[in-house]
Amino acid sequence: MKIKSIECFVLADKLKETFYFSQWEYSERRVCVVKVTSDSGHVGWGEGYGPASLIKAGIEHLTPYVVGMNALQTETIWSIMYRRTLDFARRGILVAAISAIDVALWDLKGKILEQPVHQLLGGKKRDTIVPYATGMYFTDGGVMADKLCKEASEYVDLGYKAMKMKVGLTLEEDIENVKKLRETIGPDVKLMIDSNHAYNLREAVQLANAVEQYDISWFEEPISPEYYDQYAELRTKTTIPISGGECEYLRFGFQTLLQSKSVDIIQPDICATGGLTEAKRIGTLATVYGVEVVPHTWGTGIAFAAALHFISNLDCMPGRLRTPECYIEHDRTENPLREQLTTSDMVFDNGLIKISDKPGLGFTLNEEALHKFALKE
Repeated sequence: MKIKSIECFVLADKLKETFYFSQWEYSERRVCVVKVTSDSGHVGWGEGYGPASLIKAGIEHLTPYVVGMNALQTETIWSIMYRRTLDFARRGILVAAISAIDVALWDLKGKILEQPVHQLLGGKKRDTIVPYATGMYFTDGGVMADKLCKEASEYVDLGYKAMKMKVGLTLEEDIENVKKLRETIGPDVKLMIDSNHAYNLREAVQLANAVEQYDISWFEEPISPEYYDQYAELRTKTTIPISGGECEYLRFGFQTLLQSKSVDIIQPDICATGGLTEAKRIGTLATVYGVEVVPHTWGTGIAFAAALHFISNLDCMPGRLRTPECYIEHDRTENPLREQLTTSDMVFDNGLIKISDKPGLGFTLNEEALHKFALKE
């Protein structure tokens, strides 16, 4: 079962409406996906999270070291890729490239062995996962609070039990937007806030203290991911759980995050932090520190499927009679790549998503859509 070929595709689509968060605007969606084919004819698909063209270059750098290897030996292949990049890429783009190939290899291995990925990870510990709607980004025109509340109401009507909104404009605007959103969705829907590291420590404390009364389930990336000690200090000054980690890479980065007691919830992005092989290790590391895991997921159906299988295998820590619900990020912003590239039976229904038992990651890739969105070289 040798790897015969690795192909990269950079996909892009112009958005109908530009949206933005505390750092940048988005006018298009762009992603790098990878196709790994074995000499048996089986195909696995993966994707990387980050600048797509750079990830493609990273995958092409790694390809000569991987082609010809046994497709079933995911850990061995991961180790080769890691060692080949260790001297100059312990973080960032090349780790995302490793992640893309690794996710594709797990999909491929599942198809070869005719087993779902959650089975290969060690077994499914839950059949369903609660998706939280990620949206409420900022757009131009109109009253921001009114637009955010209208969008939130739509998610409630669809049956979402949880949602995450953006903050990071000004403290005054953020506090008012959170207040109005909570009034709109009522007390029974969980609400998270995400500033994408827009604040300094003083501002983050101010915002956290002001919105505690609105029952915030977590405050995501309140400050720069560089400031571990400030994260730890913020945790002592609010009752809101603090989350972060989408900017961390490998188990070594998460060890630093956990040792510094920076967060209550870690959020590795499987398509950036080292793939499923490394995410499994990070999940185990989190149990050592008693910290929850809720992966960051913001890509196509490939990334979403990988996160679902990973979450279904997570340990329940601590064990208890009634297992607490596990959450997955469910991006609802405009993204034709996400909607058209894959189909799957893992769909939102009555506030839950059921895990697929189909081989591999459990989705079907639409190659017509792949070539429709692929940038021509």
